[in-house]
Amino acid sequence: MEKYNVAILGASGVVGSRIRSILEERNFPVKNIKFLSSAKSAGKEVEFMGKTYKFEEAKPESFDGVDIVLASAGASTSKHFVDEIVKRGAVLVDNTSAFRMDKDVPLVIAGVNDEDLKQHHGVIANPNCSTSQLMLVLKPLHDYAKIKRLIVSTYQSVSGAGKAAIDELTEDTKARLENKSFENKCFKAQIAFNAIPQIDVFVDNDYTKEEMKVTNETKKILHLDEKTPISCTAVRVPVYISHSEAVDVEFEKEITPEKVRELLEKAYGVEVIDNPSQYKFPTAVQAAGTDPVYVGRIRKNIAFDNGIAMWVVADNLRIGAALNTVRIAEKLVEMNLVRK
Repeated sequence: MEKYNVAILGASGVVGSRIRSILEERNFPVKNIKFLSSAKSAGKEVEFMGKTYKFEEAKPESFDGVDIVLASAGASTSKHFVDEIVKRGAVLVDNTSAFRMDKDVPLVIAGVNDEDLKQHHGVIANPNCSTSQLMLVLKPLHDYAKIKRLIVSTYQSVSGAGKAAIDELTEDTKARLENKSFENKCFKAQIAFNAIPQIDVFVDNDYTKEEMKVTNETKKILHLDEKTPISCTAVRVPVYISHSEAVDVEFEKEITPEKVRELLEKAYGVEVIDNPSQYKFPTAVQAAGTDPVYVGRIRKNIAFDNGIAMWVVADNLRIGAALNTVRIAEKLVEMNLVRK
């Protein structure tokens, strides 16, 4: 098997470390690898495939000889390096918001819209974490009955906001339990024992950027008509890992809960856990550390014609970020789309 020179940009971060472990888990065909970070982390050691490497400060010359760059270092960093990466012949698989809505950049969920990879010009975008898990569930249902209307409420873990947010949940919780004061910095309100109906900043229509990401990215990935009505409410909850979503869909034609289960039980990357009488449905805790997108509470939505309601849960650091990044790289290899 041909092997590839890989660089992880943002290798010292929460998602970067997941990318590293998933490359190893899935035995990706790595020839050489670089772990690129900020100057602050440069020099620290990291283990990969039984060898010890050091984080290197990311510089333009870092991408010489690299075939695939897996990036999760923030949108500004991706924008700073993208031209250097592309002109050196590498493919950038970017896990930030930098290029997602660029019309010339494929926005891809592996197993959902792989054919879009053929349109890449050196850059591929990995969708927002909330969108990612949702697409694996909606794609087979859309293929069968065509989405007419979509309403999503997301209940997102603090890990989606990075390590500082994870630490803040821990410290905030400890302070509240000990009846001590605590100043929240990552969040605009107390996160311990609370639910915050804001993720990212508000935009002109009073939705947040996070909510509009779900709306716009869903249309792009599934190639929906721009007029398709989609609405999202995104809520931050005191959970460390895994995003949960209440999903309400109206379809163009009739589709029963039984048919939904049948389609999803055969779907790539999806696992159905749906037996309410036995209290069996997916939860954030059981999804953490695993690869599938779990679906349960599948039922007829009594507010819509041809409506279905579902509960969708997945590890946001894996399928919502690192796992899909690696899966895209695997598809690039499989489809012979690496620019060697």
